[in-house]
Amino acid sequence: MTSRSATLIGCGAIALWSLLALLTAGTGAIPPFQLVAMTLGLGGTLAVLIAVARGRAALLRPHPPALALGIAGLFGDTALYYSALKLAPPAEANLLHYLWPLLIVLFAILLPGGRLRAGHLVGAGFGLAAVLFIVGDRMGGGAAVPPGAQAIAGYACAVAGAVLWAGYSVLSRRVADVPTESVAVTLLVSAALALAAHLAAETTVWPGDAWTWVSAIGLGAGPMGLAFLLWDIGMKKGDVSFLGVASYAAPVLSTLTLVAAGYAQASWALAGACGLIVAGALVASAGARRSTAPSEAPHSLHAAVEPPAETR
Repeated sequence: MTSRSATLIGCGAIALWSLLALLTAGTGAIPPFQLVAMTLGLGGTLAVLIAVARGRAALLRPHPPALALGIAGLFGDTALYYSALKLAPPAEANLLHYLWPLLIVLFAILLPGGRLRAGHLVGAGFGLAAVLFIVGDRMGGGAAVPPGAQAIAGYACAVAGAVLWAGYSVLSRRVADVPTESVAVTLLVSAALALAAHLAAETTVWPGDAWTWVSAIGLGAGPMGLAFLLWDIGMKKGDVSFLGVASYAAPVLSTLTLVAAGYAQASWALAGACGLIVAGALVASAGARRSTAPSEAPHSLHAAVEPPAETR
């Protein structure tokens, strides 16, 4: 496989993640923990089947440190993200959650050789401006009704999920030697934990129509399943720098899909917040590239999903 082919495959993962918000919104009234159990369970099963089909079943064996880190990231962030999109307006909550690429760059300065530069601070400022843009628009007249307690809770979940995912992505560098196949077990364990939480605290709501079923299955097979494998190929054999920059298109694409599908209305506030988040991430990542040696450069998005350089 050529580097160009692997890079194109990695871009397929970014395309799948751009559907994450749309498919989550399409799951309707399915409770967050139930949705986590359904989607991560399907994604984990798919990953196991692929590993078996490739004759790599032996690599499914879990590694305790990576398993613990993966549960915190995969289970915690997914639950927070689903909660955010069900409590708050999907487009705003989705954009707030997409602060994580910027946070990954900022957290990476804590790794060996990392340094805080002006670009990091400027990028963080852009990200903060995006948050204020969204909240200010909702409270200052951009919306007919200011956000209530439920929407504010959704915004908080989105930001908390961004922090958790960024921290998980950076810390996963510490277990970078763990085979990607073991992520399948992390997904299945996370699904089991979500099922237990669902049975203890939620009422089961099964999809009531075809679109809800398609959305739930699509989440598990795509953004929460196949995307992990596509991203791993891109990270291992493709142009990592290009894929890192290309990943910042995800918040733009995901917001556009929400607007196109009718889950959000186009507005200057959304456009402005989207632009600020992307600009902030690009400025900060440029600073990170200048301050990090090629051999230590963070796999940007890492992350976006698959524990180690092969993590989420």
